[in-house]
Amino acid sequence: MRQDARLSDLRVLVTGGGGFIGRHLCRRLCDEGSEVHATSRNQQQIAGSGPIWWQADMADLTTARSVLADIRPTIVFHLAGSVGAAPDLDRVLPTYHSLLTSTVNVLVAATELGCRRIFLTGSFTEPKAGEVEPTPQSPYGAAKWMGAAYGRMFCNLYQTPVVNLRPFMTYGPGQASSKLVPFVVSSLLRGTAPRLSSGRTKADWVFIADVIEAFVRAATAPGVDGKSIDLGTGNLVSVRGVVERLVKFTGSQLRPLFGSLPDRPGENEVAANTLTASELLGWTATTTLESGLRQTVEWFKEAALRAEPEDCC
Repeated sequence: MRQDARLSDLRVLVTGGGGFIGRHLCRRLCDEGSEVHATSRNQQQIAGSGPIWWQADMADLTTARSVLADIRPTIVFHLAGSVGAAPDLDRVLPTYHSLLTSTVNVLVAATELGCRRIFLTGSFTEPKAGEVEPTPQSPYGAAKWMGAAYGRMFCNLYQTPVVNLRPFMTYGPGQASSKLVPFVVSSLLRGTAPRLSSGRTKADWVFIADVIEAFVRAATAPGVDGKSIDLGTGNLVSVRGVVERLVKFTGSQLRPLFGSLPDRPGENEVAANTLTASELLGWTATTTLESGLRQTVEWFKEAALRAEPEDCC
């Protein structure tokens, strides 16, 4: 990537553009003047100011090659695949195909085309670096871990310019209700006490706008090829601490039902290494947890109002 590259000069492909991070990223790249293409396995509504949509499953190699050959993107942000770190056996094969197979397919197709940069998205659920026998605790963590390994291999063997961005516990407006923050907020706004685990698990919570800023900076940053970059605050806060803030910000009088669900075994409690992002991208997360959660609550309140039917006359 040239040091003088500008976002407005780039043709960008975002796989998984219909997901939480993907939608925010597409919107920001369009605002920056990039030519943005996005894939989704589901048909997406086309908006005049939004990305150019391609209905495609990147777990199919023929499809992946065809999409990239038609678009010929300058850079690729690979976000497609299953989300969710449940340890269930029935998640193994779907996660393997949607995450790992799609990653290898994108790496092959982008390398064949000579794309200038390919971004993979890692996860804090991957095994911690430096463990004697690293062992993933979920099919999701295993697939992300192996995807990053394939990225390093492609970079080393084929000089593919791969960058692994690793967002930590990302939250914010527009997130699916299956995730903790929107689930709790939606439950409280409906007047239902959310059923939760003990809440003792700690995570590094990072606001979506900060994550997108890092992605955008990485698009044209020099010297990042072959690097893995954590995107987080460097601080750990318990699930209980986040939920208690959400109760406060929603103004709810309900008491969340902590302990009514079992804790997941072997959850990673790891804070982001913020030094690499600071040195390579000039980036640090600037949104405090309180500010990010307040913004998220307000978004869901407004979304709930928009969903209410108007009175008939």
